[in-house]
Amino acid sequence: MSSPNNTWVTEFILLGFPELHHLRGLLFGSFLIIYVVTVLENLVIVGTIRASHQLHTPMYFFLANLSVLETVYTTVTVPKLLVGLLAGVGIISFSGCLTQLFLFLSLGSSECFLLATMACDRYLAICHPLHYPALMGWRPCLYLALSAWRGGFLASFVSTALISHLKFCGPNVLNHFFCDISPLLQLSCSDTTAIETLDFVAALAVLATSLLVTAVSYAHILATVLRIPGRGSRQKAFSTCASHLGVVLVFYTTTIFMYLVSVVYSVVTPLLNPIIYCLRNHDMREALTKFLHVPVPS
Repeated sequence: MSSPNNTWVTEFILLGFPELHHLRGLLFGSFLIIYVVTVLENLVIVGTIRASHQLHTPMYFFLANLSVLETVYTTVTVPKLLVGLLAGVGIISFSGCLTQLFLFLSLGSSECFLLATMACDRYLAICHPLHYPALMGWRPCLYLALSAWRGGFLASFVSTALISHLKFCGPNVLNHFFCDISPLLQLSCSDTTAIETLDFVAALAVLATSLLVTAVSYAHILATVLRIPGRGSRQKAFSTCASHLGVVLVFYTTTIFMYLVSVVYSVVTPLLNPIIYCLRNHDMREALTKFLHVPVPS
């Protein structure tokens, strides 16, 4: 993803947290600790699964993939943030910005697909236990994991490729701590309507598809568990997917919340601001009634 000939901006400045500039030392220490702990705990999970033969099952195979993905996902953004906090300002090249954007979007999409795959695995293990060993052999597991990774990268490739051909005439200051798609498109002097629409459709397709598969899987799991006689047996069956369900709830809750915030900011706020301003401003109400030839109420 090299910089095209018609690109004028060759690098971007990442503002990071300008309002907390006086707390750079505290932010650096906090993010460094979080990053180190995140990497170490995921590496411990991968190492434990690999070293323990009893954990060589499909469920833990997918968990190891999730841990590797989370490690890479964090590494895409946090080290650059730490460098920016140390230097006082973050600078990233055009090609580096596109690479970071592509990896960030791809790994986020891959995580959606991987969580959906893990939900399907739990569905087969609980709802079809007799057929589970035959259905979830190592070859199908490997194929499903690779499909989740590949699907995430394919979902983000077209948008990133189109962004690489946009013109960036300046300014080159990104109001973010990494190269995210929304602040990057705001700096382009080209028409970004098609890319914004494509990115919205792709993100919605990834989120909706993975969420639907996960929801349907757990609906069947819940129905099956409730039919199991004995409270102890039901708790044992459901405990095998409780941790995955917790990860799913945290992931989709934060993702949907961020999406709703984005929708409110970009759609609802522009809709309501003129209405609120007109209702609260006497001069505006009076001018509007004259313009629309509406009788002013006494």
